[in-house]
Amino acid sequence: MSDRSPSWTLPLISPAAPGALYEQIIEGIQREISAGRLRPGDALPSFRQLAADLMVSVITVKRAYEELERGGILYRRQGLGTFVSETGQDRNREARQAEAAQLFQAAIVSARQAGLSDREIVSLVRESLANLSNQPNP
Repeated sequence: MSDRSPSWTLPLISPAAPGALYEQIIEGIQREISAGRLRPGDALPSFRQLAADLMVSVITVKRAYEELERGGILYRRQGLGTFVSETGQDRNREARQAEAAQLFQAAIVSARQAGLSDREIVSLVRESLANLSNQPNP
């Protein structure tokens, strides 16, 4: 397990933002893992500490951690805390890749329904990638 201090922070979550609060926490942790700011063996704050930091209930944080644990991204050790699993980054990448594939498929269906050809769809994807290439990754 890593003994270095965490160099990550979750963005503030909000009841006004899309998704339940626990889902926002899950997304934030997954983003930090994907960006490499959370690595295998890194400790996460306790339920109570993260709940206090984010101003949410302990139950909300517990639910987020449990979902990530079920997905193999986090693991808990009684009395020690919650940590990023050794396979957490890979599992997180697989889950995010599957989610991205579903979003792409939905976008393709929508574009085809709008009358765009496959060539036009590919062109739009390339154009979008070019436009985003100068922006920092979230």
